[in-house]
Amino acid sequence: MTDTLALAKALIAKPSVTPADAGCCELLSQRLKPLGFQTEIMPFGDVTNLWAVREGGRPGPTLVLAGHVDVVPPGPREAWQSDPFEPTVHNGELVGRGAADMKSSVAAFVTASERFIRKHPSFAGRLAYLITSDEEGPAIDGTVQVLRELVHRGEQLNYCIVGEPTSTKALGDMIKNGRRGSLSGQLTIFGQQGHVAYPHMAENPIHRFAPALADLAAIVWDDGNQYFPPTTWQVSNLHSGTGATNVIPGSLTASFNFRFATVSSPQSLKDRLEAVLQQHNLRYTIDWNLGGDPYLTPAGTLCDAMSQAIEQVQGIKPVLSTTGGTSDGRFIAKHCREVIEFGPPNATIHQVNERIAVADLEPLSAIYERAIEKLLVELPAA
Repeated sequence: MTDTLALAKALIAKPSVTPADAGCCELLSQRLKPLGFQTEIMPFGDVTNLWAVREGGRPGPTLVLAGHVDVVPPGPREAWQSDPFEPTVHNGELVGRGAADMKSSVAAFVTASERFIRKHPSFAGRLAYLITSDEEGPAIDGTVQVLRELVHRGEQLNYCIVGEPTSTKALGDMIKNGRRGSLSGQLTIFGQQGHVAYPHMAENPIHRFAPALADLAAIVWDDGNQYFPPTTWQVSNLHSGTGATNVIPGSLTASFNFRFATVSSPQSLKDRLEAVLQQHNLRYTIDWNLGGDPYLTPAGTLCDAMSQAIEQVQGIKPVLSTTGGTSDGRFIAKHCREVIEFGPPNATIHQVNERIAVADLEPLSAIYERAIEKLLVELPAA
């Protein structure tokens, strides 16, 4: 059993369903301390966070390895081929909740750091860890709170690698160098309840909203750019009516979401959507929720270091992408100059029998190690 596999199994065996940590951060702390890391457990609410720093001994940048140890609920035990918190290797794959998202990445961070520090006990700058148990949940008491404390302390973060599962068909084929923003809304359209036989005495909010919905669905919000696809707008839920077939409803609620590129702002999207509602003379209210701003790290030092590390270990050239959902990278990017996400294939994340190929574990660790070397040894020496 390799070091990375053993640590990944030890982490998966801890039932850290968000926001529970189940001892993961303490396990990581005990593993990092012998390497010279100063570790700090930072609890906020029900969430456990870990901030750990290893000084390199020479001036240089701060590189953060960021991730989460919380997982989504596994669902019914009988749906799994084995207990989701009893990691097993089956047909060359490590099976368990969090195997891909993202306890294997965290384990690979640690084993990469162990080899790196053995080879380079003195390096430029600092190597740091930011680990949370609040990524899969509301993300209120996790990375956001740690960053708030670090800003208060005057910490300067230069590079960050988030261990999210970003690969698609093969380990190393994709790096996320940004993410779209997420803006949600709960829209209520008001009408006048009445009897269906007397529509002239009522105002049907469904009928009133239908033309506006068609207009909104047809809008091209922006064209994206070289890194981002165009902004999208999707309605996820519509609800109206009392359940009776002879009652015109008095209101309609619609839940919707923008996934937006850096070429649009939350305010511009709000303004354009509300302009359509006003053009149709609708009576409405909207409760807005900004899930996260978009962030982007253009091709440069960090992207190049990770791409070169992948090519050296895997022999493939990764593509840069901003597709997919949100991650804690959206918070870190507000305080760190360059942020990317890289990790194992994501085909089974949040699924029953979540798994990762055992053969990917050591190459993943090796990629992280080479990226760390480039950022803290080779580039500062150039």
